[in-house]
Amino acid sequence: MNLSLPQTYLIGLSVLLAIIAVLVGRQVLKVRKDEIELIKLEQSGNSESNDSAKLYELASVQLKKRLYPQAIATLKKSIKALKDEPNDAKAIIENALGFALAAQDKFKEAITHYQKAIKEKPDYPVAINNLAFAKLKLLEENEAFELYQSVLTMDPKNKTAKKQISKMQKRKEFSTDNIVYKKGF
Repeated sequence: MNLSLPQTYLIGLSVLLAIIAVLVGRQVLKVRKDEIELIKLEQSGNSESNDSAKLYELASVQLKKRLYPQAIATLKKSIKALKDEPNDAKAIIENALGFALAAQDKFKEAITHYQKAIKEKPDYPVAINNLAFAKLKLLEENEAFELYQSVLTMDPKNKTAKKQISKMQKRKEFSTDNIVYKKGF
């Protein structure tokens, strides 16, 4: 089978377009699934519910859809509705609220909720990573570095903490090199 250059080009282009069509189709289906789930949850009265689990479920879909203001309001309702929930549930909801606030660049408020999540569940690496990220955004690098290190003591394979520590060490090396360079100049 001897293919000419135009035939090879067309076959390659067809394969590339097929791959793109599959990826776009998957994304459309995922978005549509989230939309349907959000509509079902809103129609079933979850937004007016006093059940913290239902409110959290609604808020998690709102977070997926990047509806942060709505998610914040729903999560605050969920926190108020908490009664005899286990500490893990309280920690998850507080962490989600912190995440929604951080997504809106409200890092000081987010830190408060991350700290509440960690208070409820001290060995919660996701909340500690999120707290460290918020501290980093507020330029509290030393505290962030220590938090990432504490995550690695809990979970030595934590990719997020390893990656952030590596980034911070590279930045410190770079800034240290610049300081030495400027002094020598």
